[in-house]
Amino acid sequence: MNKVGILVALGLTTFSVLCRLCHAAVPASLNYNDIFQLEYAASPQVTPDYKTVIYERRSMDIMSDSTRVNLWEIDLATQQQRPLLSDGHSYSSPVISKDGKRLAYLSAKEGSTQLYVRWLDTGATVKVTNLQTPPGNISWSPDGNWLAMTQFVASKPTVLFTDMPTKPKGAKWAETAKAIDKTNYRSDGRGYNQPGFTHLFIIPSEGGSPRQLTSGDYNHGGQFSWSQDSKSIYFAANREQNWQLKPLVSDIYQIQLDSSELTKITDHKGAASQPLLSTSGKRLAYNWIDDNNMAFQVSQVVIMDLDGSNRKVITSSLDRTITDKQWSSNDRSMLVSYLDHGQHKLAQIDESGKTVSLDITMGGQSLGRPYTSGEFVYAGSNKGNLQIVFTPNTPQRPADLALYQRKQINPLTSLNEDVLAYKSLAETQAITIQSSVDQRDIDAWIALPPNFDPAQTYPMILEIHGGPHAAYGEAFSAEIQLMAAKGYVVVWSNPRGSSSYGTEFGNLIHHNYPSNDYHDLMDVVDAVIAKGYIDTNNLFITGGSGGGVLTAWSIGKTDRFAAAVVAKPVINWLSFALTADAYPYFTQYWMEDMPWNIADKLWQRSPLSLVGKVNTPTMLLTGEMDYRTPMSETEQYYQALRLRNIDSAMVRIPGASHGIASKPSRLIQKVGNILAWFEKYKSTSKQ
Repeated sequence: MNKVGILVALGLTTFSVLCRLCHAAVPASLNYNDIFQLEYAASPQVTPDYKTVIYERRSMDIMSDSTRVNLWEIDLATQQQRPLLSDGHSYSSPVISKDGKRLAYLSAKEGSTQLYVRWLDTGATVKVTNLQTPPGNISWSPDGNWLAMTQFVASKPTVLFTDMPTKPKGAKWAETAKAIDKTNYRSDGRGYNQPGFTHLFIIPSEGGSPRQLTSGDYNHGGQFSWSQDSKSIYFAANREQNWQLKPLVSDIYQIQLDSSELTKITDHKGAASQPLLSTSGKRLAYNWIDDNNMAFQVSQVVIMDLDGSNRKVITSSLDRTITDKQWSSNDRSMLVSYLDHGQHKLAQIDESGKTVSLDITMGGQSLGRPYTSGEFVYAGSNKGNLQIVFTPNTPQRPADLALYQRKQINPLTSLNEDVLAYKSLAETQAITIQSSVDQRDIDAWIALPPNFDPAQTYPMILEIHGGPHAAYGEAFSAEIQLMAAKGYVVVWSNPRGSSSYGTEFGNLIHHNYPSNDYHDLMDVVDAVIAKGYIDTNNLFITGGSGGGVLTAWSIGKTDRFAAAVVAKPVINWLSFALTADAYPYFTQYWMEDMPWNIADKLWQRSPLSLVGKVNTPTMLLTGEMDYRTPMSETEQYYQALRLRNIDSAMVRIPGASHGIASKPSRLIQKVGNILAWFEKYKSTSKQ
C-alpha cells in the first residue's frame, strides 16, 4: 500500500492527506541546530607541482562547542578528494615544504598545540616541538632543513612592593596584587596580557631544539619570508622607542640565521609589513601604509630588488583595501586580492601597475554576519592559462573550494549539500540607492523570507555592520538566514565610511562619526519600504560594534523602529577612548586630539548624548570579556535607559570577547536573543 493508502486506511480524509503530503514536501527553513552542521573550507595550499591542493575543512563540534579543523587533499586533475588528517582531533595551519614532500601543521592532539611534520608519500609523522606556548606563522626554509615560527617568550612580571610580611603556614590570604606598567596591558580575545614578547625562532625540520633569532622588548610576528639560500629571513617589526604608542609604524628587517645580525631593509614613514620574496628570491614585495593619521587608510603593494633598487608602488591606481598578495610564476607580476563594492575580488598586477581584474569573487568564511571574506592560492599555469584555487562567494552557501582554469570556474567541493540542499533558504537581492545627503550611491542587499509572497507584508530588520571601516556583501550569513527563516525581510548595506569604496568614501566619517551614515541607512530603509512588501508597524534595527554605535544613534534620532538591539557598542567616546584595548590607535586616528582636550566634540558624537530622546524598547547585548568595546559602555547605556523608564534589557554573554560568534552556541545565543526581543515587540496588526 502506498503512503496515501496507508493514511486513508487510518481514517484520514483525502483532503487532509493531501494537505499533509504537500506540507511535508515543503523544505524546512534553517534552524538553530543547523549551525552545528555547517562546514567551510579555508587555508588552501598547493603542492609545488600544482597537482594537489591541501586545505582546512572546518566544521562545528557540538560536543566541545568549537570549530574542529581537519586537513583534506584534492587531486586537481581528477578533482577527487580524501581526508589527510581527520580522526576527531584538530589539525590546522598546513604548510607544504618547497620540494612538496612534507607537510608541516599544528595540532593539540596530545594536549597542547605543537608543530608536526608529515611525509606525504608514507604518512610518517614526527612531532617537531614540545613548547609551553603555541607556535605560529610556520614557514619552511627553501632547502627544507629548517622551519621558522613565532613564539611568545614570557618575561618576569613587574613587582613594585617587596616588603610583604611572610604568610604564616596554613594561612589563607588574598591573592597577590598584580602590577601593570605596560601600555598594551590587555587585548580583546586574550584578556590581560602576560609580560613578554613574541619572537622569531627556527627549529630543525626533523625535530630538535628551537633557537631564538630575534631579541629585545619588541614583538616580531606576522608573515615572514625566507631568502633563496635559506640563510636569512625577512620580517616586519616596529622596533622604535615608545613603539606601543606608534600603532602604524613598522619596517622590514632581514636577520641572518648564523649570526642573528639584523639589517633594516626599509625606512618608510608609516607601516611596512608582510614581506614576500619572489619565486627566484631576487625581488621583495611588501604592504605599505603611507600614514597620514586618517581613520581609513588603504595599504599599497610595493615591489623592489633586494638591494633596495627599482622600488615601485604597483597598486597606487587601485585605491582599495588589499587583503592578500602572491607572486605568480615570474618576478614581474603578482596576484592581489582586494575589496571593491562589498565584493572580495582578485586581479593580476604587473610591475608597471597594469591591472587585469579576474572574474573571481571570493567569500563564505564569515559564518555569522555577511562580511567580506575569502582566500586564494596561485596554482600554476596550464598551457599559459592561469590557475587559481579559491573560496567562491555565494549567498546560499559557506565557503567551498573552486578551481579557476582557462577563465572557467570548476567547483572542487560541496561541503554543505547534505544540510542546505534540503533547506528553504532566503533569496537575496542587491540594490543601489542614492543618499539624500549628497546623491552618492549606497549599496545594499535584501534577504527575503523563504516562500516569500510579494503580495503580503513582512516585518523588516535593518542589520548594520561594524568597523566602521568594514564592508558587508551579498554573502552567506547564518544570522541573516536565521532571521529570514523567522519571517523577517532582512536588509544590510554599506553606508559612507565603509571599506571597499576607496579612501575618499571611507573617510567621509573621519572625526565625524556617526553623522551622515545615519541618513544613508534611513534612505536604504525608505527604499525597501517603497517596494510595498514591508509592514511599517514592524521595523526593527540592530548592529554590532560600529553597528551598535549606529543603532543607538539611530534610535536617538527616530522613533520609527518598534524595537532595537544594540550589540557591543560604543556609547560614550570619552570613556571608550580610555578603556578600550587599542586606545593608542583610537585616540590618534579616530580622534583629532586627546579626549580630555576635545570632550565637547566627543560628547556630541556619543549616542549617550541622545539617550534623553530614546523611546524605542532596547536590548543591549555584549560579551562579558569584551575589551574592544568594554562592557562598561553597555552598562552606561542600559542604566541610562532604566533611569528613563524605557523598556530595556541587558544580555551578557559569559566568556565572550568582541567576536561573540566565535563559538557556535554563542552565535545561536546572539541571534536567538535578538529575535526574541523583536518578537516581544512585534505588532500583530499590520498596516
